[in-house]
Amino acid sequence: MSQLRGTDLKRLHRSWKRRSTARIALLLEGVQSPFNVGAIVRTAAALGVEHLYAVGRTASPGDAKAQKLAMGTDRYLDVRSFSDVADGIARAREDGYRVIGLELTHDAQPLHQLELGADEVCIAVGAEDHGLSAPCLGSCDAVAYIPQIGKVGSLNVATAAALACYEIRRQDWTSSDAS
Repeated sequence: MSQLRGTDLKRLHRSWKRRSTARIALLLEGVQSPFNVGAIVRTAAALGVEHLYAVGRTASPGDAKAQKLAMGTDRYLDVRSFSDVADGIARAREDGYRVIGLELTHDAQPLHQLELGADEVCIAVGAEDHGLSAPCLGSCDAVAYIPQIGKVGSLNVATAAALACYEIRRQDWTSSDAS
C-alpha cells in the first residue's frame, strides 16, 4: 500500500468537497496564543471553513508564529477582526450563520447531538484559560460541549475547534449519504 500523491490526492479531496453542503465559520474570542490560532487556521482551511471572526485579544492569523503553523492557509479564509464580541457575532449572523458556543456549561448539549450537518454554523471558541465570555455565551443560539472520558477535563482550544469542525462535516456527509 502506498500513499496518495498529486492527482490522486486532489481527486480524493474533490470527491469529499462535492459531498459537502454545510457552510462553516469560526469565531475566536480572546485566543491569545498565535500557535493555537495558526493550528485553528490550518484545520479550518483543510475542512472548508469560509469565515474566521477574530474577536478581542485574539492573536492575528498573520502573526509570524501563527503563520508557522498555518503555513499560509489563512489565504483560504475570509478573516475579519472585531474588538467587541457582539460585533463579531452580529457579523456572523449577517453572513447567515447560526452561532454555537463550544464551552463546558450546565446547559450545554453534547456536540454530536446537535443537528449541524445541513446548516450554516459558526462555532465560537474562547480563550485558552477561561473560555468564552458571559456576553458571548449569552449571545449564542446554542452551547455545546465535547464529551470526554479521560482524566483531563478539557481540550486545547485548537483541538476542540478541529473536532467541532469535523463533527459538522461528518454530519454533513452522513446526511448526504442518506439522501
